Amino acid sequence: MKVIAILSQKGGVGKTTLTTCLAVAAEADGKKTAILDLDPQATASFWSDEREAETPAVSSLQAVRLSAVINAAKSAGTDLVIIDGAAVARDVAQMAAQHADLVLIPTRAAVFDTMSMVHTLEVVKQLGKPAAVVLTFVSPRGYERADAEATIAELGTEVCPVVIGDRKAFSRAQSTGLAAQEYEPKGKAAAEVDALYKYTSIRLYGAAKEPTR
Repeated sequence: MKVIAILSQKGGVGKTTLTTCLAVAAEADGKKTAILDLDPQATASFWSDEREAETPAVSSLQAVRLSAVINAAKSAGTDLVIIDGAAVARDVAQMAAQHADLVLIPTRAAVFDTMSMVHTLEVVKQLGKPAAVVLTFVSPRGYERADAEATIAELGTEVCPVVIGDRKAFSRAQSTGLAAQEYEPKGKAAAEVDALYKYTSIRLYGAAKEPTR
């Protein structure tokens, strides 16, 4: 079983959006997937409440129960766990990162947003976890992306080659219990999710390798 932690100590950067989209992509790829919602706002759980499909499974829990729930998921034959972290809470980020095979750190491209992820990066580096920063809600115009990538490079962290655009399909899908690729299967948001899922699969399993539990 593999674990992805999606962490940021700043809210509104797309943690739950990435969590739900990647979980749906994993289910479509034949992986039994569970979302562990550590955010007190329980956004992923509310998304699940609106969802007609029974999968992926979503559990809202406190970080102190994380180890027990991950062990239970593994025993139940789960292939992939995706942790939706809480904003601000450094201790929660640390607990989540400890269990992760890969940490994704979403951030908007604005300079203040990219600098706000420093504490999250410190946690990940202290634990020696593989990680990548994912730029989210990126405008198709402007210089913000290039500036953000330069800032992230200076911080010594990998920038995910897949950029998530500022697309209405993401917010519209979330409000209806869908992932963007379900809401608009042939749209640009769906293509971005597909590319991000392939990137995470390579980071987790290696290129052209079959997943192992």
